Amino acid sequence: MTRVLVPVAVLEGEAVSPGLMSLLGSVDVTVLGYHVLPEQTPPDQARLQYEDRATDALVDLSEEFRSAGGAADHRLVFTHDRERTVERVAEEIDANALAITGVTGDVDRLLVSISGDVSIDRVISFVSDLVDGRDIGVTLFLAADEAEAGTADERLQSAAARLRSEGIDVRTSLAIGASPIEGLLGEVSGHDAIVMGETAPSLSSLVFGDASERVASASVGPVLVVRNDGTVDDGTIDDEGVDDGA
Repeated sequence: MTRVLVPVAVLEGEAVSPGLMSLLGSVDVTVLGYHVLPEQTPPDQARLQYEDRATDALVDLSEEFRSAGGAADHRLVFTHDRERTVERVAEEIDANALAITGVTGDVDRLLVSISGDVSIDRVISFVSDLVDGRDIGVTLFLAADEAEAGTADERLQSAAARLRSEGIDVRTSLAIGASPIEGLLGEVSGHDAIVMGETAPSLSSLVFGDASERVASASVGPVLVVRNDGTVDDGTIDDEGVDDGA
């Protein structure tokens, strides 16, 4: 089953919009409630102080996701390193994608980027599972250099054909000579959420880097980052505790 990791700053009151919950109703969800600690604060000390309040909030969020139609569980983490924690948990649960929360109502159309060195098969498969026969349209976007114009259009049309074969309403947009991010930002209007592939060796470089911040800021709505089929192992051990919840 397709699984999406939804990191939430649980003690800071970060919310998940009903529109995102509804969009993810066709997939399994793990809500990762995290709280970043000052370097000198031991995770066990924070757990004693905040665990009950944070767990109550995560239980409520998980129930809201289940009410939207999908299966949902949760994890609670007190950590000194948010980026590394998110990467590690995504690997542990074999998440297909990670959600950058944003405000949206009902999702009528997705903007799906297959630009750059992404796994198009994984992105298209994820979008297919996400739409799941619902009346959600898709705009497939691809930015490419002049020298790649011909092959880029072939890739774009091939991906579109796969989605159309499943009854999905698909439009295509090919931006020649534009950077993947600048081109994508120019397509944001008229879309309720964005799906984009992981293009860097590290998930955190996209999810927590300048590119994702610009996309999320411009779109306002949620951004779903589809992970590459790789493992994350930086040789370190996290100094945190993790709770699972159903």
